Amino acid sequence: MAEPSSSPQRRVRPLVVAVVVVALTLLVIAVLAGAARWWRGPDTDLERAVALAPADTQRWTWTDWAGVRERLGVEGSGPDAVRRLVDAGFDADLTSTSGLVESAPLLEQALGWSPLDIEWELLAQSDLGALELVGLGEDADTDALGDRLEAVGYTRPDSPDGVWEGGEEVLARLNAGSGLTGTPTLQFIAFDEERSLVLTSDTQRYLEQALEEAAEEHEPTAAGVTDVLDTLPTQPLSAVLMTGEQACGALSMGQAGASDQAAADELLAQAGSVNPVTGFVLALLPAADDAGRDAPLDLRVGLGFESEEQARTNADTRATLAAGPAPGQGGDFSDRFTVDEVSADQRTVTLDLAPVDGAYVVSDLSSGPVLLATC
Repeated sequence: MAEPSSSPQRRVRPLVVAVVVVALTLLVIAVLAGAARWWRGPDTDLERAVALAPADTQRWTWTDWAGVRERLGVEGSGPDAVRRLVDAGFDADLTSTSGLVESAPLLEQALGWSPLDIEWELLAQSDLGALELVGLGEDADTDALGDRLEAVGYTRPDSPDGVWEGGEEVLARLNAGSGLTGTPTLQFIAFDEERSLVLTSDTQRYLEQALEEAAEEHEPTAAGVTDVLDTLPTQPLSAVLMTGEQACGALSMGQAGASDQAAADELLAQAGSVNPVTGFVLALLPAADDAGRDAPLDLRVGLGFESEEQARTNADTRATLAAGPAPGQGGDFSDRFTVDEVSADQRTVTLDLAPVDGAYVVSDLSSGPVLLATC
């Protein structure tokens, strides 16, 4: 007897299964691609520092001190070199992101490290506290630096990776004795000898928590932060990174006066729809290696969104806003930069901007009101 012919349903079923398998495979690939950078490990010192900072950080401010010194041509040691570096960095708007500028002379004189010789600095801030992460460089002698701390009054911990206790009293005595200023984040200090890091905080408990989290690299808790980090093509000299919640508050037009808010509402109505950002980064990028030390720096703004559709919509809107007036700050954004290109890529919008000579773009655009970053 002849075998019965296959029904249409039975012929279709393997095709349906194949389609489902392909769809699931593509989904898995997409998920793995999104997480791949964190699995393979961060690529730059900035990414590594963010991965070591407390996961609940809301605002990260970054200074590549080695790059800044090279850019400014500042060398040497001692008080005069510190002043030259701090003054030149301020004039170039390369150090407004640093939490150590005010303390630079004290660090150089009393603690044995300062912006004159450290590699980089990341100031991480959250509702629970503030943490300084500092890259000391491969040649740093943490034992010698610990001896310096003990000599000025810090209490040595029981283990090399413990917390050196200073507190308000030690820092106040150090400030008074030197006639210099140390910021509150220098009250408690710890060394990570393996990574050649020094970590400091204004509270012992927060520093201890940070040391536990820094034992392994981890992704920030807030969605969107790693997305906007990916908009940076190279390590910046200076950068501000915020969670979406932080950016929507710190850069809000609600901080502007009534007339500026009204002007902003009119500009938004003309520009089009905007959505809340999930992450924000503002960075000054060094010139290409062959461009020379005096080549103009690039300014990049990265904005994260919940979907690709939102990113495409906001690319048009933010491009319009970036080329117009800057209510709340005064004048136009063109007084501060020119717009080279605005693009959307997956869930992010990238604004490539060229700073105007003499403009303090990082200082201006990292605190509100900033219309082009409005939520």
